[in-house]
Amino acid sequence: MVLHWHRERGPRWAPKALLNGLGAVLTGVSAVVVTATKFHDGAWLIVIALPVLVLAFEAVHRAYGRIGERLGVGRIPAPPHRERSLVLVPVSSLTRLTSEALTAAVSLGDEVRAVTVCHPDPEDQAATEALARDWALWNPGVPLVRLPSERRSLGRPITAYVRDLEANGPGTRVTVLVPEAEPEHLWQRALQNQRGAVVAHAVRRDTNAVVCRLRFRC
Repeated sequence: MVLHWHRERGPRWAPKALLNGLGAVLTGVSAVVVTATKFHDGAWLIVIALPVLVLAFEAVHRAYGRIGERLGVGRIPAPPHRERSLVLVPVSSLTRLTSEALTAAVSLGDEVRAVTVCHPDPEDQAATEALARDWALWNPGVPLVRLPSERRSLGRPITAYVRDLEANGPGTRVTVLVPEAEPEHLWQRALQNQRGAVVAHAVRRDTNAVVCRLRFRC
């Protein structure tokens, strides 16, 4: 940039810069005065909204930075390695859906376990005993693990079992394969229970296990 100087004066742009600076100051003062005079007419929204927006943008920026740091964005990751794989299959009855889920599970993992949640009321206990007898007669080559629960819930007992496996078995990749029946028509899907979705959500939220949802179209 070439500056043209006068003999006893500064550069030509000096008066313009001074004028622009004065204009900016006057604009800021005017904004403060207008905001103060119109504070009760709704200008207080601007006073509150602008700092909130700035803080929100800063929080989003920090969140993206933290996520990028944990993902190792911009760095070369460690090479992949093989880990022992344990697949859990939640079951409540012996059906073709159970067979399809176990078939998929033995194809995915080194070890497969079927898990069923047991509640203390007599009706559920009778159903669990019947399932255990049928399981022994069927003999699929996969053990059936009973998970006792005082409450009528599915997600908590399974997630507690997964957390115990993760704590006591380092180096093992746990996968929960959730079998679900998927009716042909949409209105029929609204009638079925949401046990699979409940289990998948609980495991994904409370553990580091991989969640797979196997849909069997019927």
